[in-house]
Amino acid sequence: MNRPMKFLLKAIGAIAVVLAVLGAFLPLLPTTPFLLLASACFARSSVRAHNWLRTNALFGKYLRDWEDGRGLPLRGKIAILLFMWGSMAYSMTRVSHMPMLVALLVAIGLGVTVFLLRFVPTKR
Repeated sequence: MNRPMKFLLKAIGAIAVVLAVLGAFLPLLPTTPFLLLASACFARSSVRAHNWLRTNALFGKYLRDWEDGRGLPLRGKIAILLFMWGSMAYSMTRVSHMPMLVALLVAIGLGVTVFLLRFVPTKR
């Protein structure tokens, strides 16, 4: 891989890590997709950064379990769904005068719920 592409992937990965950390504290900003993006970017551009991400004390275990195909623990799935639907419900109350937006939020929430329950393995 050429140097500019590696630099670009490292930059995207670093931005994704920052957004993931912010997502842990901000209700409408997701954490997991940004972690997965960062991991994919670092896996292709920097072995050192990818290893750092996988061994990180805060979210390394979940990332390793996901990448190694072990899925998520049931407790984690429940927490994800509770926080997601709580955030969605709050958002729906804020845009209740726009029914199409509420319908879009419900559709996204249902899609994520189905994906999480049907396609992501539950770690025991």
